[in-house]
Amino acid sequence: MKIASVESLHADAGHRNFDFLKITTDDGIVGWSEYNESFGGPGLSAVIDRLAPVILGRDPRAYESLVALMYAVRRQASGGVVQQAIGAIENALLDIKARALGIPAYELLGGPLRDRIRLYWSHCGTYRLAWSREMQIPPLRTLQDVVNAGKEVVAKGYTALKTNVFILSDDPYLHSPGFARLGPGFPELNAERYVLDALRDQLAAFREGAGPDTDILVDLNFNFKTEGFLKVARAIEPFDIFWVEIDTRDPKALHHIRRGTSIPVASCECLFGRRDYRPYFENYAVDVAIIDTPWNGVAESLKIAAMADAYEVNVAPHNFYGHLATMMNAHFCAVVPNFRIMEIDPDTVPWYDDLVTAKPAIEDGHLCLPTGPGWGTEVNEAAVRAHPPRTR
Repeated sequence: MKIASVESLHADAGHRNFDFLKITTDDGIVGWSEYNESFGGPGLSAVIDRLAPVILGRDPRAYESLVALMYAVRRQASGGVVQQAIGAIENALLDIKARALGIPAYELLGGPLRDRIRLYWSHCGTYRLAWSREMQIPPLRTLQDVVNAGKEVVAKGYTALKTNVFILSDDPYLHSPGFARLGPGFPELNAERYVLDALRDQLAAFREGAGPDTDILVDLNFNFKTEGFLKVARAIEPFDIFWVEIDTRDPKALHHIRRGTSIPVASCECLFGRRDYRPYFENYAVDVAIIDTPWNGVAESLKIAAMADAYEVNVAPHNFYGHLATMMNAHFCAVVPNFRIMEIDPDTVPWYDDLVTAKPAIEDGHLCLPTGPGWGTEVNEAAVRAHPPRTR
């Protein structure tokens, strides 16, 4: 068996695009993976194209050998979009090998420890506030809308939700200065009093709607600095928060924040490989290490999870992509012993389900482990081409 072709496909996802990688062998087996150029950085597809000659004509089943080879030829520029390109290729190779054997990918990875995976509703209200028109979903503008969103989470069977920071003023907006979004706060990234007040009101509304038994997670992204992260964490402690999610490049600063709050701290979703994660574990900076398996590759992500387990740290996948990535992450979650909870985005564009041949099965807020070969689904190429990608 030899790799015959490497091809990228792209589809409109509302406020961004979904990106898929298709690797075909000389005997017709196709392996799929999902990556994301909108979030991961422009040029990712071009990097994949430049890596393709390295693997063409080689046996796809020897994925560890091919990953080591790709890393070596790009060693001086490892990480970033290079690692994401390698991860996308690695994931498609895993799919090929499992399909060639006629087994689910998790059987290649040691077999499942669980067949049901607890989910949390991610970006709850966030997409409705920021991109309702582009995604064709109901808008969110008021605290009553937040209450209603909390009620919807429970009505649809989910037991946990994650939200971001909203400013529900006369002109409501998503508070995201860390990404230079519209609104005040950039580039200072300070936790001003009006932001803390708005977040407390928002969490009170979510708690009213979702009730006392629903877990609430709060994602602060890169939107503050160490002082601000700690101030926000202490301000939201009364709301019984499942975790506060913080992005920072300084593991010692994150350790300081973790020591200063009673809320568990989750982080690391923007890191690459075991070498990036190691200082966060050595500095006891996190309660939950978030791992982006499309970025790192599922096989490398399992090695990161094993390292986390040695430090008594749980892991959770970063999963704000499409259905294919959800299925890929399901295989990761099935085999890691130190799994915490899995992210999923129920607010989606109307054609979301059409982009794959089999969508994830969700019951009572849990994902049922797929049983088909490979990832358990494939990309519907006709549907992808029917929704061409957005141009920026």
